[in-house]
Amino acid sequence: MPITNTDAVLWYNVGLFGEAGYAVPNWSNDIGSLNPQVTDWVDLVGRNLFHLMHHEDADLRIPPSVNTCRRVHKLYLRAASILAGRAVAPGDDNMEVLHARPAGEVFRVYPTPYFHVRNPFMRRWAGLILVSLAEAMQHTENRKELEISTAFAGQVGQYVRRVYTNMAIELFGKSRDEAMAAGFALTEDDFRSYNPGEYFTATEMVDTVPRLDRVFTEDRLEQLAEGIPVTELPADIGPWPTNLTNFYSTTRGGSSSTGSTAGVASANAAPIIPPAPGP
Repeated sequence: MPITNTDAVLWYNVGLFGEAGYAVPNWSNDIGSLNPQVTDWVDLVGRNLFHLMHHEDADLRIPPSVNTCRRVHKLYLRAASILAGRAVAPGDDNMEVLHARPAGEVFRVYPTPYFHVRNPFMRRWAGLILVSLAEAMQHTENRKELEISTAFAGQVGQYVRRVYTNMAIELFGKSRDEAMAAGFALTEDDFRSYNPGEYFTATEMVDTVPRLDRVFTEDRLEQLAEGIPVTELPADIGPWPTNLTNFYSTTRGGSSSTGSTAGVASANAAPIIPPAPGP
C-alpha cells in the first residue's frame, strides 16, 4: 500500500494510464472511513468525475459542449442536495448508536484523466473536484459513525460550488452576483441559448486535432470504472513529476518547499451548500 508524503493530486502512474496523465485524489494516510456519508460522497463524486473526464470534450481546447455543461449542472445539484440534506447543524443533536458499530470501508478511487487534459475548463474543474475528494478523505469526521456536520459540508462543497459558478460566469455570461447568489441554478433556457462564441475570442474557438491513441474503450476502462481501493494502488504512487518542488530543489539550495456572497434565491433554486468554515 502506498504511503504518500505529499498533499498534491497524485499521478496514477500505471501503464498507458500513467502515460496519459491519469490522477487520483490524495488520501494521505487516511485509507478509509467509519462514516457512510463520507464514503457516499467520495464514491458518488469520484465516479461522476471519472465519466465526465472521459468525454471527448476533455481532449479539445475549445469551450466544452452543452452536453458537458449539463452533466456538470446535474452533478452540482446532486452533490449539493446530498450536503444540504445530510449535514447537521452544530446545535442539532447527532444520531448516536447504542449497540451497532460500523466496520468501516476502505476508500475507492476512480483514476481520471487530468495532467494531460487539453481542455482548460475541464482540467481546472477536475483539479477542484480532486481537492474536494481529498478534503473528504482526510477529514476528521471520518471517525463519526453516522453524521456529517455543516462544517464538513461547507469544506468539501465549496469546491463543487466554485466549479459551477465558474461555468456559469465564463461559459454562460452570468454576472458574479447572479452566480454567487444562494440557491442559484442555471435554467433550461440558459442551456438552450448556450453560445460560448459570444464571449470567447476567435482563437479560443478553434483547435488542432488531438492525439487519438489515448481514446480508451469501455472494456479497457472497466477496472478503473469499478473503482480501486486505495490499499491496492501501486506502492510508488506520487505527485506529477513536473512540479515546483523539483525546480526549487535543484536551483535553490536551502529553500523550503513546504507550506501550508450573498444573494436572493430564484424560483429555480438549487440546494444550498453550507458556507465553508471561516479562517
